[in-house]
Amino acid sequence: MLKELVVNAAEHETRVALLENGTIAELFIEQDDETNITSNIYKGRIQRVLPGMQAAFVDIGLAQAAFLYVDDIYDETSRELARQFEQEGDAFSDDPDHNGSGPDAPDPEPQDDPQKSQEWEPSFSPEVRIEDLVTEGQEILVQISKSPMGTKGPRVTAHISLPGRFMVLMPTVDHVGISKRITAEAERSRLKELLTCVRQDNFGYIFRTAAEGIDEEHLKKEITFLTKTWENIQKKNKTSSAPALLYRDLTVTFRAVRDLLTDEADKLVIDSKIGYDSVLAFLDKLMPDIKVSVELYQGSEPIFDAYNIEGDITRALKKKVWLKSGGYIIIDPTEALVAIDVNTGRYVGKYNFDETILKTNLEAVKEIAYQIRLRNIGGIIIIDFIDMKKNQHKEKVMNLLTKTLKRDKAQTNVLPISELGLVEMTRKRVRKNLTRTLCEPCFYCGGDGMLLSKRSICHKIHRDLLNEADDIMGSRFTLKVHPEIAHLLHGEQKHLIISLEREIRRPIIIYPEQHYHIEEYHIFETLEK
Repeated sequence: MLKELVVNAAEHETRVALLENGTIAELFIEQDDETNITSNIYKGRIQRVLPGMQAAFVDIGLAQAAFLYVDDIYDETSRELARQFEQEGDAFSDDPDHNGSGPDAPDPEPQDDPQKSQEWEPSFSPEVRIEDLVTEGQEILVQISKSPMGTKGPRVTAHISLPGRFMVLMPTVDHVGISKRITAEAERSRLKELLTCVRQDNFGYIFRTAAEGIDEEHLKKEITFLTKTWENIQKKNKTSSAPALLYRDLTVTFRAVRDLLTDEADKLVIDSKIGYDSVLAFLDKLMPDIKVSVELYQGSEPIFDAYNIEGDITRALKKKVWLKSGGYIIIDPTEALVAIDVNTGRYVGKYNFDETILKTNLEAVKEIAYQIRLRNIGGIIIIDFIDMKKNQHKEKVMNLLTKTLKRDKAQTNVLPISELGLVEMTRKRVRKNLTRTLCEPCFYCGGDGMLLSKRSICHKIHRDLLNEADDIMGSRFTLKVHPEIAHLLHGEQKHLIISLEREIRRPIIIYPEQHYHIEEYHIFETLEK
């Protein structure tokens, strides 16, 4: 499979697209705001301790205080997390936007994902409590494990981790782990022995997938680089007063180069000369032995248009996604979960009803897996497939769903299809999904997604006028409404006004107001002079 990275580097926004055979598979966006702070390290101050939630608020100098859970500070938990690295493999999933702060454990935030909060049990003793570990006003070194989303502040951890190309340094843990993607036992043993010979400290190290086949010289360089980075952070920590930023993670372009280039992609194309030179310098400094293709795009049309990416991004922001057969899926995010509905649409099939349903569901599976990955949908996902009567058809759909999700680097957990034809699944949520990144709630409907129909507004006006008629002593009513409502009340719904005037025995004057919200209206009384 041909994979390449396409980078659109603008002044205030950088977009990195991972293409697989010319089709966008993943999109990473970094905008010029304070929400792109994952993996940054801060010197913070405990602002408030919450025993009831076993958590604390930490002031790190941002508009919103950070949230620190007890299991993100207790030492025994950090050791358990390191052990999970080895079991779960490359915890960073070669994802340039992964937080780099721990394994793909379920998100324990109950308000976000109640199902996930029950899947993972921390290893610390129940006697260990947050109030025994930190006090208000205490300074603490923390790393962003989850960027702020909406009204929620960032989540932080005291278990610092610094990812390199081949390894992850965990200075708070004395543990050695190896990505599960390195499957050969001989290679796993070789890496452990090699690290034992080179290692001169009691820091924890996790070998990433790219470390397979690494020699002693490259390993020493990696350890030296990561160790110096940690020493610099410690020096800043001693001389800085909280709150302070001590370490800023790589930009999305450099994370893509470090984590995706060579392992996930064979080529990088970028449309910025400054960015192009920076990538070459980055490669020469940190990855001099890597032979990859880096090109400067100089075409006349925008790079994302040239690679047909803009259309796919626009499509990924819509609720309805059409399938080639004529069927479609509806992707509807809610506060608690994301619902995905499968419909036959215009597809009527060629043979029988059961085969039509099966084909639609199988085609939908591929599109759903693709859209989940592209949109970076996380949390609880409920898929409502078209009902299938035959068990072998259900098995085909589930087998294909499991197979297609394996290409997704984010951790997923899929439950069997229910009697109602529903599939429940979870996907690890680390950063904002595409819709949250690029969109904001509609200023017109307030994010509800629905407005009162024009006819319903007319009926509502009728009721309000009728209710207020007895309390208003004026000789007539003046009604100010949106122009479309005014047009309706003068036309199709004119009978409402006629019946009102007859009942309240006063005329009603309608004025259109161009600046009004379509649901907005005001009733005034007019007194005779």
